[in-house]
Amino acid sequence: MSTTLRVGVIGAGHFGRYHALKIRDVPGESLSGLFDPDPARAQLVAREAGCPAVADVDALLAQSDAVVVAAPAEFHFDLAVRALRAGRHVLVEKPVAATLEQADMLVTLAQQSGLVCQVGHLLRYSAEHEAITRRITRPLYIEATRIAPYKPRGTDVSVILDLMIHDLDLVLAIVDSPIAQVDALGAAVSSAHEDIANARVRFENGCVATITASRISLKTERRMRLFSEEGYLSADFVKRELSMIGRERGLPLPGTDGFRRESISWKEHDSLFAEHQAFVASCVHGAPVVVDALAGRRALAAALAVADGIASSRALMEQSGLIRGR
Repeated sequence: MSTTLRVGVIGAGHFGRYHALKIRDVPGESLSGLFDPDPARAQLVAREAGCPAVADVDALLAQSDAVVVAAPAEFHFDLAVRALRAGRHVLVEKPVAATLEQADMLVTLAQQSGLVCQVGHLLRYSAEHEAITRRITRPLYIEATRIAPYKPRGTDVSVILDLMIHDLDLVLAIVDSPIAQVDALGAAVSSAHEDIANARVRFENGCVATITASRISLKTERRMRLFSEEGYLSADFVKRELSMIGRERGLPLPGTDGFRRESISWKEHDSLFAEHQAFVASCVHGAPVVVDALAGRRALAAALAVADGIASSRALMEQSGLIRGR
């Protein structure tokens, strides 16, 4: 492989288009082509990105060193397996697969082949994530909220796999402890899957995380609040702002017996660019994969545990007559 990674994109939808346009700007990457089962859509995005629209997946694999799998979630596993078996590195959008058995197969394939299988949990490449993990190492309680107005895109899966899984992955990376218990509630309002969900996740080390996700809200909000022995931290992923009250950083707070407040913000930080930089570093230079298939598997396991918790809660409420059965 040359030092320039030839990357093809599978899927010309919302995220596929973003990936194709971003690859053009990342040093060490070149856009080898794009495939989508809708030829008109493929031609449109390929023309915008300045690459060929390829007739099928095999042709794309033949002219690429790596591929981005940005197809609908139900196809992630099959396409990622196909690419790995063809000897190609993979950046697969979340969720990594539909089942834990599928995720396990991807973990094994990547390990046995020595190829990169990176999962597109974009928050891991955000400036906020780096800032949080530098300041909070022993969280006691985490509260995460991710809500957005309704859009038809993404409703092929539940809000758990569409939105909540971002925060589940981030919380798992911050806490670094196995999950002990999950209690959850959710409802399908505008689609066939849950559109709102709330989960309370208890970890074996005692930390608790409460995570809320909705795709039928009136506004967009993406926040995380963390409580720890090190202090209290609040991060706003939309405004790209972070505030922390503790004893080690920031300006003194008068009358608080030594507490300080730190406030930082980011005007420019391109998480998708950082994600692709990390992909190149792993594929070409052998750097550790920041979010590998095993991390994707952990996030999927947590998401499925939330779905099971919702199903259990729904069954209890149906038995009590609080809600009607589907």
